Amino acid sequence: MASGYGIRGGPSRCFTFWQEVLGCYVVNSGEGEAGKQKCAPALEDYYECLHHRKEALRTMKMQAAFRKAEAAHPRENAPKAEQIRSLGLLGKDEESAAVLAARS
Repeated sequence: MASGYGIRGGPSRCFTFWQEVLGCYVVNSGEGEAGKQKCAPALEDYYECLHHRKEALRTMKMQAAFRKAEAAHPRENAPKAEQIRSLGLLGKDEESAAVLAARS
């Protein structure tokens, strides 16, 4: 971000947010600490653009809520663990023998 140029040339994705922060600091520079407080939302937007922490947190919360809702309402016809393990093929020797005998 030091130069303001992105990987493919042109401005970086967060350059406009950085310009807002600088503009805010220029306008509010004479107010000291109160000026910095006025620029906090712009600085927060710039950091979010850089690091995507709020977006990642929101995504994790949505995934957790989805998992919780899915656990609260299990599927009606969900296969049991032994059905998944055997894939319906184990323990059916008689049927397999009958199919093979019919083909011969």
